[in-house]
Formats: sequence, C-alpha cells, structure tokens
Amino acid sequence: MRPETLERRRAILRAATEVFGSKGYANGTLLDIADQVDMTHAGILHHFGSKDQLLVEVLRYRDESDVENLEQKHIPGGIELFRHLVRTAFANARRAAIVQAYVVLSAESVTDGHPAREYFEDRYRTLRDEVAEAFREVCAERGITAEDRIGHAAACILAVMDGLQVQWLLEPGKVELAETTEYAIEAIMTSVLEPRESPLGPISA
Repeated sequence: MRPETLERRRAILRAATEVFGSKGYANGTLLDIADQVDMTHAGILHHFGSKDQLLVEVLRYRDESDVENLEQKHIPGGIELFRHLVRTAFANARRAAIVQAYVVLSAESVTDGHPAREYFEDRYRTLRDEVAEAFREVCAERGITAEDRIGHAAACILAVMDGLQVQWLLEPGKVELAETTEYAIEAIMTSVLEPRESPLGPISA
C-alpha cells in the first residue's frame, strides 16, 4: 500500500475515533467522518468497504496504539504486564479521544446485534486470561498458591481500569486517571500476593 494511502486511512481512523467517541456508533455517520477528512461518503467506503468494517478497524487502531511502543508489539507477561497496564493508563490520560471512543463503543456493544459485540467479548476474554496468567507467573516466582483469587483479581483489574476511564471522562479535574489506576492495580495485586482478613467481616447473602 502506498504511503499516501496509508496516511489517508490513518486520517480516516482518527476521524472515526473522534466521531464514534462523541456520537456513538449508531449516531455517528460516515458523512460526519468524511467531512472531517475532506472526503466524500463514497471515499470512506472505498477505503473501508462498510461502516461495520470501519468500526472494526477503529478498534484495531486503538489496540495497536496500546502496544506501539513495545518491542514485540504485544503486551508482556508476568510483573511486566501489570507495569504495562499502569503505563497504558498514563498514556490514556493524554489521549481522551481514543479513551472516549473505547468507553462509548464498549458500552454500546452489549446491545443486541451491535457489530462490535464479538470484538469486545473476545477482547475481555483474552485480557482476563492474560492477566490471570501474569498473576500465576508472579505467584510462582514467590512460591504462592492463589488460584482461588486470581480469576476475581483479573476481572477486577479490567473493571477498575474501564470504570475509572468513565469517571475521568465525566470529571477529568476530579479523577486522576493514571495515579488512581496505579493505586487500584497495586491494591488488587496485594490482595492476591499478601492476603489478609477482610475488614468487612462476615457478610450474609
């Protein structure tokens, strides 16, 4: 693919990220995107084929931006995975448009027939597995058995990261995205590696 074609596609993806983030997938139109890059509706379709395919490429673009500075273009394992998640939060604090698109599209994806549902199902499943495996590596290095806690902890880390992004987007002056994410990940890791008696005491269902 020619360099000018690649740059045009990147420009479309950046515009689509902004449009889908501000208006959602259903309300954000190809015409909205085309207007931002001085193209026609047909021009967008020439590059991406359909609105659904453009959405898929926007999500891939977002994933690639998460690992673009990593040597192997893939998140690491073990303790480095957790450090990578914290660094990602610091990076996200400087790219609100990408964060907003992710938050909006992930929320929309739970609705029936949404074209991004399969993507987010696969993404969360993969990330839970990768975080859980990283926990196992760290536990093994320390001679800790924590299998009963690892699954909960992996899901919690992803939930905290995504939930903090929502709070940050709503009130960026009140929530420190990166620092609070780091605090939460450290707290969850500690609960796995150094478990203590719950301060909540016994809770009846």
